[in-house]
Amino acid sequence: MSKDTLQEPQMHRTSIGGQAVMEGVMMRGPHLIATAVRKPDGDIIVDKQTLGKIRSGKFVKLPIIRGCVNFFDSMIIGVKALMFSAQFFDVDDEGNPVEQKPSRFEVWLEKKLDSEKAMNVILYCSVIFSLILSIGLFILLPTFLTGFLRPLISTGIFLTLIEGAVRIFIFICYLSLVSQMKDIKRVFMYHGAEHKSIFCYEKGLELNVANVRKQSRFHPRCGTSFLLIVMVISILVFSIIPWDEATFASIPGIGPWLVSIPWVITRMILRLLLLPVVAGLSYEIIKYAGRHDNAFTRAISAPGMWFQRITTNEPDDSMIEVAIAALQTVIPENQEEDKW
Repeated sequence: MSKDTLQEPQMHRTSIGGQAVMEGVMMRGPHLIATAVRKPDGDIIVDKQTLGKIRSGKFVKLPIIRGCVNFFDSMIIGVKALMFSAQFFDVDDEGNPVEQKPSRFEVWLEKKLDSEKAMNVILYCSVIFSLILSIGLFILLPTFLTGFLRPLISTGIFLTLIEGAVRIFIFICYLSLVSQMKDIKRVFMYHGAEHKSIFCYEKGLELNVANVRKQSRFHPRCGTSFLLIVMVISILVFSIIPWDEATFASIPGIGPWLVSIPWVITRMILRLLLLPVVAGLSYEIIKYAGRHDNAFTRAISAPGMWFQRITTNEPDDSMIEVAIAALQTVIPENQEEDKW
């Protein structure tokens, strides 16, 4: 990992973060969410919304709990931002953005419901679909595939490690495949612009194209790093789930029910129940890594930084302008309010 990817001690570590969207960037600050998109006519439009109060309660700020809340809240915010950007664009056969036209389903939905209700239906359907796809591909599929090795390997810890390796392999293959799509390459360029602008702000430099361009596109608090940590933590947490029916049967209350259903289904159910624990622990680790710079944090951040070579590309100046527009919108007057 190069020196410019490490945060310097004097830097202002900010909690502001975001994601790339279609021809734009979404930034989330302590009070506001801003999605900046460059329209087909070249103008930059910024959608600004007040951050919800879901994280304001004392209970949701507790360790582990706050990680689960942050995960699901971030997913909803991210899908909203994607939907906002998608309304301006579609892509042609070569992956180039073109002006978006409403689909027949969207037209039908707006006729049956008002515009706001139609958007909410699409939003929550998108979130549910994303969750099902992610859980099925990265959690349940590795469990199912590893089950075929159970007659050959009797040691539970080996099966757990193999399952974790399969999960990481699927994740790498998925990222590698989507990164080859032309429209996704542009999204990854905006992802790089997001990281560069945040680094520029953290170093206390003026937010302009020249200063932002000099920054690294690899950031230790990126969502890619979080997902990779989730993969590793899942290996540790899921290791407590036994691989034999006898142990399942001994679980008080639900033991007889667990052994009455197919073994692989049982393991999948228990994994789903433990997902909040995995998300919560992963969040605490990434939060600690973002606040400290030592050998431990550099070691756990290194794999995620490496993966960002796939999920980020160098942006052009027009993309940096969009990222700056989004970031400037969410920066609070008091810098202490966005301290990580």
